[in-house]
Amino acid sequence: MKNMYALVEHSGKQLLLKEGITVKIPFTDEKVGAKVNFSNVMLFNDGKTEKIGTPYIKSLSFSGKILSHGKEKKIIVFKKKRRKGYQKKNGHQQKFTMVEFAKLSANKSIKKAAPAKKKASTKKPKSKDKE
Repeated sequence: MKNMYALVEHSGKQLLLKEGITVKIPFTDEKVGAKVNFSNVMLFNDGKTEKIGTPYIKSLSFSGKILSHGKEKKIIVFKKKRRKGYQKKNGHQQKFTMVEFAKLSANKSIKKAAPAKKKASTKKPKSKDKE
C-alpha cells in the first residue's frame, strides 16, 4: 500500500488528507452526499515523489464526499467586571462538516485557454460630405 498524503488549504485551515480518513472542515452549505473539491494543494506525496507548491500546485485537486453536518460542544463565554455590577453570559456552538476521502486520487485540473479576442478595426468610416 502506498503512503500517499496531501496537504490542502480549505477555508483558511490546512488539512492533511490521507486515504480512508474523515476530516472535520468548517461548515459548507452543501447537501450530504455531495462532492467537495479541494484545489488549493500545498504539498503532495505519492510514496515515490514529493511535490511542493509555491504556494499551491496548480495542476492538482482532490475531492471528498460529505458524510454529515454537526455542531461542536457548546462553549460558554462569561464576562464580569468586579464591583461594577456588569455580567454578560454568551454561548457559542461552531458548525462543522465531516468529509470522507475513501480513495485519494489526484484530479488533474487543466485550465481552458481563453478564446482569442478579435481586434477592433481602427479604420475611420469614409465621409460623403463633399459639397
